[in-house]
Amino acid sequence: MITLQKVHGSSNQFFILDLDQLSFTPLDEQIVALTQQITSSFLTGADGLLVVSKSNYADCLGKMRVINADGSEASMCGNGLRTVARYLSEKFRQSEFKVETLNANLTVRKQSDLTQNVTAFGVEISPIHFNNKYFPFNNLNTTKLIKSPIKAFSDNLNFYAIAVPNPHLISFVEKDDDLNETLETLGTKLNQPNDYFPDGVNVNFAKILGENELFVRTFERGVGFTNACGTGMSATSLAYMLHQNRNAFPSDEITVYNPGGVVKTIVHEDWIELIGNATHTHTITISENQLFNHQFTEATVNQTNEQQSYEHFIANLKKAS
Repeated sequence: MITLQKVHGSSNQFFILDLDQLSFTPLDEQIVALTQQITSSFLTGADGLLVVSKSNYADCLGKMRVINADGSEASMCGNGLRTVARYLSEKFRQSEFKVETLNANLTVRKQSDLTQNVTAFGVEISPIHFNNKYFPFNNLNTTKLIKSPIKAFSDNLNFYAIAVPNPHLISFVEKDDDLNETLETLGTKLNQPNDYFPDGVNVNFAKILGENELFVRTFERGVGFTNACGTGMSATSLAYMLHQNRNAFPSDEITVYNPGGVVKTIVHEDWIELIGNATHTHTITISENQLFNHQFTEATVNQTNEQQSYEHFIANLKKAS
């Protein structure tokens, strides 16, 4: 029997599968098929599967792969990394260490709980790129987008393109309609076959709520609308610094609200720290055979009390605002 966890960071939900528990190494096509099934039909679904394994690097405690609900692989996931950081921290009893991801080995560290029973971790988001080859994007008559008007996308909005390393297109908006209809239309357009972002792109629209306070909503590549996107909130925090013409690093702490909760970010010159919850909602026990044959009804599921604590934390945030 093996054990999975269902987890979330800012209500961005995942299952964690630790390959060290398996008696065999699954093929990529098996992992993709498992992801597509488990995220669509089990425990009300999830945004992806986080696959944890041993790292190839001596200075890393483990390796994380991020498989989106549609089976595509993301280069990074900030909300997911926080939950994997907690998993590895509890497995190996360490509070600060590195995790291998697709493009970089990233430092993570345990933070003070956000409130009672709401565990928090801070994670490094890097590297940062602006050049179009890291997205890629084409047919926009430029290699960088920094507060750039793009008539093909909008008649009145300006855009930033920042890869961290996930590719993000960012705009600051004032109307709630833009956070909904406009974002959905543009996100759908740029994640179908198009002339501009051939590999798709995460699209983030943000409202500036006050000094160092943002609300960010994301149409995520491979997912669609999501409760939160950690790399998106990080990239948007950097875009906010550029939008405000600030060049003092590290930045003051930035509070970023999202449909699933809230995080804090600190923008450094060449990386961003993302701080937020790492909540463990369910423990799932199942045999290897049942898991890879997608027989999830045979699993034993135990629910923690952490989601109740998280919801209480969010409710108090809303009352305070």
